[in-house]
Amino acid sequence: MKSIGFLSFGHWSPSPQSGTRSAQDVLLQSIDLAVAAEELGADGAYFRVHHFARQLSSPFPLLAAVGARTKKIEIGTGVIDMRYENPFYMLEDASSADLISQGRLQLGLSRGSPEQVIDGWLHFGFAPAEGESEQDMARRHTETFLDLLKGKGFARPNPRPMFPNPPGLLRLEPVSEGLRDRIWWGAGSDATAKWAAKLGMHLQSSTLKQDESGEPLSVQQARQIRVFKEAWKEAGHKGTPRASVSRSIFAITNDLDRMYFGRDGDEGDQIGHIDNYRAVFGRSYAAEPDKLIEQLKKDEAIAEADTLLLTVPNQLGVDYNAHVIESILKYVAPALGWR
Repeated sequence: MKSIGFLSFGHWSPSPQSGTRSAQDVLLQSIDLAVAAEELGADGAYFRVHHFARQLSSPFPLLAAVGARTKKIEIGTGVIDMRYENPFYMLEDASSADLISQGRLQLGLSRGSPEQVIDGWLHFGFAPAEGESEQDMARRHTETFLDLLKGKGFARPNPRPMFPNPPGLLRLEPVSEGLRDRIWWGAGSDATAKWAAKLGMHLQSSTLKQDESGEPLSVQQARQIRVFKEAWKEAGHKGTPRASVSRSIFAITNDLDRMYFGRDGDEGDQIGHIDNYRAVFGRSYAAEPDKLIEQLKKDEAIAEADTLLLTVPNQLGVDYNAHVIESILKYVAPALGWR
């Protein structure tokens, strides 16, 4: 059985053709889609974070709201750009959202991706230290955040506090116990997957990764997941490592599906360049269920992962996206042994 969730980038546009014409539309519909996905039996509701763009940007109010409206579904991010994050403030926000959801937060972090503006993190008050790259800064912020999640005191108490303090050094509050075991890292290469495993973070692998062998994305991702699991084992962590892959998958079951996603022929992977490295971008899957099942059987990364995140076209509205999720759960997942 696989954990199957959705991943929304939260696009919005004032275009009359868009079902999300404002940031408010996106936020409210994201909550409604998470509720609908839970009712359908999906396992996760995940949201992408982008700054300076007409997309979801501030995850914790949304995650808290989703946590308050749902009961069982995992809620998370895929991913938060740690170049922009103050790990101290983030600890309070993340712990609060996790407590509201009663321990269902699955927090995906990463060093970020190409963005809308030049060095956007500078506007948030962050800059790499001397001799440090922006990627190094993101990893430093992450390591600080992971350390804070341990819940150890580090700040000297005021001798004349406004309220009584417990003895010893003080920690930030609240700290949600168990959240440290539910942190993920979005890795674009085998090396960063190893780094994530060393620190005891689970692995998120997107619809693209650094092209390290010239092979199809699914083959490279499957190897990345195996490398990650081996590194986790070598690090001696307790618990079972989790790995997710994201895919655009559409089961064509009616004329509306066919209008949106029907096409002739099979689409393959694409090669491009991102952040000055060669990247392989994964194909989208769109076909009638029987054909889709046969195609997905050949995806080695989906077979290797325990979690599948379905990227959804959020601008098509809650009802249609719920239909997209239900079609996978009803017509595809059982035949592949995922349900």
